[in-house]
Amino acid sequence: MKYLKLIEKNDYLHLKCINVWDMYHAKEIQDEINLAILKAKNFDKIAIDLSGLKDLDTASAIMIYELVGFFKEDKSVEFLKASEDEEKFIDFIYSSIAKERGTPINIKPLNFIEKIGKYFIHFFMDIWLFISFIGEITISFFAYIVHPSKIRYQSIIKGIENAGVNALPIVALTSFLVGIVVAYQSAVQLQKFGANIFIVDMIGISITRELAPLITAIVVAGRSGSSYTAQIGAMKITRELDAMQTMGFDLFKFIVLPRIIALMIAMPLMIFFADLMGILGGMVVSNYQINISYDEFLRRLQNVLELKHFYIGLAKGPVFALLIASIGCFRGFQVRQNTESIGKYTTISVVNAIFLVIACDALFSIIFTKLGV
Repeated sequence: MKYLKLIEKNDYLHLKCINVWDMYHAKEIQDEINLAILKAKNFDKIAIDLSGLKDLDTASAIMIYELVGFFKEDKSVEFLKASEDEEKFIDFIYSSIAKERGTPINIKPLNFIEKIGKYFIHFFMDIWLFISFIGEITISFFAYIVHPSKIRYQSIIKGIENAGVNALPIVALTSFLVGIVVAYQSAVQLQKFGANIFIVDMIGISITRELAPLITAIVVAGRSGSSYTAQIGAMKITRELDAMQTMGFDLFKFIVLPRIIALMIAMPLMIFFADLMGILGGMVVSNYQINISYDEFLRRLQNVLELKHFYIGLAKGPVFALLIASIGCFRGFQVRQNTESIGKYTTISVVNAIFLVIACDALFSIIFTKLGV
């Protein structure tokens, strides 16, 4: 039997209490209250509706009291449609509890532990919601495969232009500077041992295999990932998403998948361009710093740079793109009906995307090392 209905509104969460709330069903009621607390973390306003109650005893009134007290720490709470008798009864319980407890004692260690507990609850709830979001993306992607006519090719092409072509200047500049830094730092150390020529090995392998994919992904996370969150958040605030749902559009097929597919196509191309610019930066420094000619640099590069390093770097691109685009869209849908939340979730989106890209790159390194690739 259900005791609590959760109804998501545009700017608040509606908690409707139903059936009989008494001490004999306290465990089941408390379990549903715990789920409501997890769900309510993304809302700033909570409405508690008592109109569906068939009966209410003292134990249940105390649970409502505790629930309201929990929410009032950082949310706005109001009662809806409570009968006069219920309001008098709850007010009586509230005044009795307040009188019995007196002035609450602020126990700092308990508050600190409570904050840690809430943080971990929110953290694991975020992970669960993101996994569900990935599941929705997967289902929509297979629907694309089954019905290719529904693929929004124009949106994908436009997304490739915005996320890929327009990002080339900053990717090129960043990769060129990284190539310069790697070459300068390597040259200083290699000159001590008379191993100047090995600078080509270091630049070629490190740029194509690790640095170009990672730097490109970080730039794209800060540029395109944040824009996805801001765009979807703005659409949510202006009620465009509500209008699209009313008209029967599937938001995942119409908004999310075109962005993800566009970035997954554009990312390997940007990584290839970053490889060229990074090697160019290293080649310029090698010629200037340790007098390795361009011809000699390129001949050495052909001998030492195996294709597997180049392919490994390119293969990371679609995975990084999937992470960045998915997180950007996921956080965009979490934006609430105020402009402050756009900045909040855009920041969270960039931080999450960069962290996951670096963690994924570390995982790739471990796997490829174990496989001897």
